[in-house]
Amino acid sequence: MSDVDVVVIGAGAAGLMCASVAAYRGRRVRVLDHANMAGKKILMSGGGRCNFTHLNSTPANFLSANPHFCISALKRYTPQHFLELVERHGIEWVEKAPGQLFCADSSRDILDMLLRECEWSGAQVSLKVSIEQVEAVQGGYRLRTTAGVIRCESLVIASGGLSIPTLGASGFGYAIARQFGLPVLPTRAGLVPFTLQPAQKEKLAPLSGLSAEVRVRCRDGEFAEPMLITHRGLSGPAMLQISSYWQPGDELDIDLVGLSQAVAKDTVPLRATLQTLRDRSPNACPETWLATVLPKRFAQTLCEWYGWQETWQLFDNARLDAMAEQLQNWRIKPSGTEGYRTAEVTLGGVDTDAVSSKTFMVHNQPGLFFIGEVLDVTGHLGGHNFQWAWASAWCAGQYA
Repeated sequence: MSDVDVVVIGAGAAGLMCASVAAYRGRRVRVLDHANMAGKKILMSGGGRCNFTHLNSTPANFLSANPHFCISALKRYTPQHFLELVERHGIEWVEKAPGQLFCADSSRDILDMLLRECEWSGAQVSLKVSIEQVEAVQGGYRLRTTAGVIRCESLVIASGGLSIPTLGASGFGYAIARQFGLPVLPTRAGLVPFTLQPAQKEKLAPLSGLSAEVRVRCRDGEFAEPMLITHRGLSGPAMLQISSYWQPGDELDIDLVGLSQAVAKDTVPLRATLQTLRDRSPNACPETWLATVLPKRFAQTLCEWYGWQETWQLFDNARLDAMAEQLQNWRIKPSGTEGYRTAEVTLGGVDTDAVSSKTFMVHNQPGLFFIGEVLDVTGHLGGHNFQWAWASAWCAGQYA
């Protein structure tokens, strides 16, 4: 039997961060993970460049049954705090979109930084170790593992969610929560591409690979981002973002033209623009104009679908009304999503009402902590989920 002060289960972003923070306080810390490599999700994130934070991350960028829970941690450990850590390690970064920070070279830089912090602080990282049993004992917890029995005062669950099981994701954290009587809210895939009904999929298949700037709405969510048509359905940042708000049976309401420069610079409503086009160029075809707003093949396909292949002079006011409506409120009803296989995050999870927003310790179970994605806190795309990992881990590391 080996004794330590803190065991952290999960060698991902939150787990490694928490381990080093606790170890710098003088705590004896051991990180356990069943994978053969630490930080696999870090390495694949951001297309291999790791979108490690968002400078403008606020509680408004997170979904949770308890939207107030994340406020304290995000205030106490900000994106600027993590950026200072990144710069202390000499990691070069770039701002690809406003607020979105990526490694200039490779995600490996962030993982190496976290592992170096663990080494410097004295936190031990043990891989290929599976947890067979967890039980509360006097003064802490006893874990039976494939590496032997380990006893600790504080146990931190940083095992993540169900997203991308090929990288080792599992429901372990939810099982531990249930073992100790914590409620676990229903989980589902978030930040994930949509699949389409067979008829819609067949119609859009020839457009696979095309991207357009759109505004998409569903329930309480609205995002202005690029949409990508794929051979399976719809993806791209706009679709990934709105997937966290979508529920089975919902329609997506997509403005196909409002963000295009050709339309956005025009201060008059789209319906008036169409009427002007008709009046000024009655012998022209709508497709000519639409190809300046959308990718040419997309414009051509829409004109075929909706019978917009005639010249403007044949469009009465009712047809102009219908065209404006179709372009600004293009409605798609997904058949579902691609699920956890490609999802970047897991929505739902351990009910935050059972956890302290200050310490991240379970209210009625001394010494048991939950941090990161395993909790019912899910960020928008763009570095917010990493910021949640850093913030929740830092806070828990002060007390574990």
